[in-house]
Amino acid sequence: MTDEHDDPVRAALDEAWRSSWSRVVALLVAQYRRPDLAEDAAADAFEAAARTWRSSGVPTNPGAWLLTAARRRVLDRLRSEAVHRRKEPLMAVDDEMRALAAAAVAVDPGGHVADEQLRLVFACCHPAIAADDRVALTLRFVVGLPTSEIARLQLVQETTMAARITRAKKRLASSDIPFETPAPEALADRLDVVATVVYLMFTSAYQPGADGLRVDLGNEAIRLARTLDELLPGQAVVRALLALMLLQHSRRDARLDDAGDLVLLPDQDRARWHHDEIAQGVALLESLPERTDSRLTTEYRLQAMVAAEHATAPTPDATRWPVIADLYLQLELVTGSPVVRLARAVALAEAERPSAGLALLEGLDDALPHHHRVPSVRAELLARAGEVDDAVRAYDRAIAMATSPAELRHLRSRRAALVGADAENGTPRADSTPDAGSGQPASSR
Repeated sequence: MTDEHDDPVRAALDEAWRSSWSRVVALLVAQYRRPDLAEDAAADAFEAAARTWRSSGVPTNPGAWLLTAARRRVLDRLRSEAVHRRKEPLMAVDDEMRALAAAAVAVDPGGHVADEQLRLVFACCHPAIAADDRVALTLRFVVGLPTSEIARLQLVQETTMAARITRAKKRLASSDIPFETPAPEALADRLDVVATVVYLMFTSAYQPGADGLRVDLGNEAIRLARTLDELLPGQAVVRALLALMLLQHSRRDARLDDAGDLVLLPDQDRARWHHDEIAQGVALLESLPERTDSRLTTEYRLQAMVAAEHATAPTPDATRWPVIADLYLQLELVTGSPVVRLARAVALAEAERPSAGLALLEGLDDALPHHHRVPSVRAELLARAGEVDDAVRAYDRAIAMATSPAELRHLRSRRAALVGADAENGTPRADSTPDAGSGQPASSR
């Protein structure tokens, strides 16, 4: 298999996808007011680039090349529709924005005052679109995630997610939704949905895939949160979210080893953590009010407090697990989330004993039937309790459910170490703690 570093065309395509996908889609939406055509044309442009760049070479400005190719495909489709006299609903885009989009040549991922990507986020999160559909549509249009990955993030079947995205696209095109950043007085009403989408974007960055983690996606989520904070300074939900993401993102360089394998939190090299970002996150957290009427703000604040406990502990042994277990209890009372209960089980096992954590896992197999972390956490805790045979069976179940290559390697390694230790001296070896994270275990390694 060809490594990305040995394939400059693949590397250029991957970088162009990360840096230019959402802006190409946004500029096409702004110019032609057809979100359905915008996404299809952007995808076609990337397919054309994969064929053309191998023979003609990577262009000097890949983003501009992609935008030009995508525009040609939109125009071809519009000409075809004109022949058949089809009429499609158009999004509401002001003349100034359409002119700017039409004049755009270079695609600069650095962002501008008129931030097309942020406009696209708010369009996808408009109240005219159903709440669940807003999240799916934003992850598809703004982030460019495949439908299968969005379905996994939202714990639904891929066919269900495909139907949801199709419905949202039609609604976006037919509801006269403006392509604009709302005025400050209207912005606050949309913040919870936008914050949820931004955090899902961030969470997807830390879902281990075939190519490892997507740190760039985490960077983009933090950039969008900072932009929101500039638009509406002092909004608690944005500040809490930004604190949470900074604290989690600070560990990015230590989450994988040189081979691309997962490194659990206790085993990470804390010298490689970004301590300036930890300080920023802690400062933001300390600026938040202790009580708020916003459930989402409370949720992000509690998650950030958990992340801060991990990030500020000088050593694994210094981690205040009783504090973390109590924070997860508060978070579970707020959210009722089985994922939070799973994280609380790990924290309680650390704070007290493995049996306490195992008791909390009861019922989670039904609540999270496709979540491999339930049997993987059960395996770790059973191993610590000396129940080696049951732990091996739990590992087998987790391995059968896991899809990420990095997580599969980790689970197989843990199972092999447990079986090997038991065969050698009858003692299970469970020498690293499952990373409980902050209510989203996959994003907290």
